Amino acid sequence: MCRQRIERTSPRFVVRANDLITRWNAQPLAKQFLMAGGIVAATAMIVVGAFVTSLIEDAVTRNSAATTALYVDSVIAPLLPDMQTTEVLDDTVSRALDETLGQGALGGRLLAFRLWRADGTILYANEESMVGKRFELSPELKAAFDGEVVAQFTPVDDLDGETERAANKPLLEIYNPVLQPWSGQVVAVSEFHEIANDFELSLSRARIQTWLAVAGFTLAFFIMLSAIVMRGSRTIDKQRLALKQRVEELSALLEQNEMLRGRLQQASQRATALNEQMLRRIGADLHDGPAQLLAYASLRVDSEALMNTSTPTDKREREVAAIKASLDEAMREIRTICNGLVLPQIETASLREILERCVHAHRQRTGSAVDLSLSRPPDHLSPSAKICIYRFVQEALNNAYRHGGGVGQRVVQSMDGNRVRIEVADGGPGFDPDKIRPTSLGLAGLRERIESLGGTFELNGAAPGTVVRMSLGIEEVGQL
Repeated sequence: MCRQRIERTSPRFVVRANDLITRWNAQPLAKQFLMAGGIVAATAMIVVGAFVTSLIEDAVTRNSAATTALYVDSVIAPLLPDMQTTEVLDDTVSRALDETLGQGALGGRLLAFRLWRADGTILYANEESMVGKRFELSPELKAAFDGEVVAQFTPVDDLDGETERAANKPLLEIYNPVLQPWSGQVVAVSEFHEIANDFELSLSRARIQTWLAVAGFTLAFFIMLSAIVMRGSRTIDKQRLALKQRVEELSALLEQNEMLRGRLQQASQRATALNEQMLRRIGADLHDGPAQLLAYASLRVDSEALMNTSTPTDKREREVAAIKASLDEAMREIRTICNGLVLPQIETASLREILERCVHAHRQRTGSAVDLSLSRPPDHLSPSAKICIYRFVQEALNNAYRHGGGVGQRVVQSMDGNRVRIEVADGGPGFDPDKIRPTSLGLAGLRERIESLGGTFELNGAAPGTVVRMSLGIEEVGQL
C-alpha cells in the first residue's frame, strides 16, 4: 500500500517540479537575479554579521579580561603570600583582600571573587561560606591553571548560579592565573564575577553597528550589482527582441523567396510551353496566310494562260495582275506578322514615350480612338519591365478592339507607392474569364510575363466593358 501511494504521488511531484522549473526559466533574467541574489545576499549578510559579531564579542571580552588580569597582577597579587608554601590564607591577607576588593570602581561592579588552589580548594571568597570548600575544577579553571586567561560573558537569561540569579544582572566571568613573581608558575587562579551592565551596553552597540555596517555594505553591493544586471538584462532583452524581429523578417523573406522561386519555376515552365505554342501559331499563320497566297501565285505562274503564247493579251494581263495581287497580299500579311513580333526601339525611351508609341501604333493600325492618362511615370525602368509593359498594352488593346469593338478604349498609368500600375479598359460587352480556353496564348502569355518579373495581373470581364490591370515594383524590376 505504501509503495503504491509513493508511485502515485511521485509522477505528480515530478510534474509539479517540472512546472516550477518551467515557470522559473520563463522569468526575465533580472527577476531571476533579484530573487536568487536577494536570498544569497540575505544569507551571506546573516552569516557574515553573525561571524563578525562573534569576533567582536570575543575581542571585547578578551580585552576586558586582560584589563582585569592586569588589575589582579598589579593590585591583588602583591597581597598574596607564597602560594606554593601556603595552603590557607591568614586573617591579615583576607582583610587586605576584603578592603581592596570592596573599594574603587571594581568594588562597585564585583559580584563574586574566589581564589582557587590547584586541587580545587577555595582559598578566599567574598562569601565566607565558600572558603575552604573543595570542588572539581571546571574547564575554565583548568584552562586558567594552564596559564590562559579565560573570560565569558553571561546575559541575564543564561545565569545558572543562585548568587548570579539573585543579582539579575549580566555578568562577566573572568578566570585569571596568579603567577609566582620569580618563577612565573601558576600558583592560583582568581575568579571574578563582574556586573557587566556597561559591558553589555557597549557590546550591544557594537553588535548593532556591526549589523548595520554589514547590512549597509551588503545592500549597497546588491543594489549596485542589481543595477548592472538589470542594465545588462535590458540590453539582452532589446537584443533578443531585435533578433526575434530579424529572424521573423528573415523567415518572412525566406517564405516569400520560396514562393517567388516556385512561381518563377512554374512561370518558366509555362513560358517554355507558351513559346512552343507561339511558334506553332506563327507557323500556322504563315501556313494559312502567306504560304497559301504564294502557293496560289506559284500555280497561276504555271497556268496555261501564261504558258500559251496564243493567249490574248488582255487575258494574260489579267492573270499577271491576279498573281501580283496575291503576292502583294502575301507581303502585307508577312509585314503584319513581323510588326507584331518586332518591337520598336524602347531601351532608351521613357515610360511616357513607350505608352504613347503603343497607343499611336494601335490608332494607326485600327483607326479606333484610345484615351491615354499618365500620372507621375517613373524615370527609370529596366528593359525587361519596358518590354513587359509594351506587350501588355499592345495585347490588351488588340483584345479590346477584336472583342469589344474598340468602344471606349483607354489606357491609365498610375503609381502606388513604389509600384507602377497600368490599366487597359474598354466599353464592350465583356466576357466570362472562366470560359477562356487553356490554349489561348494572349492573356496566358501576359500573365506569365508579368508574374515572372514579380508583378501582379488582374482581369475583370464583368459587363459593361473589360478591365485588365498589371502592377510592377520599380525596385524589383530595376534589379533584374
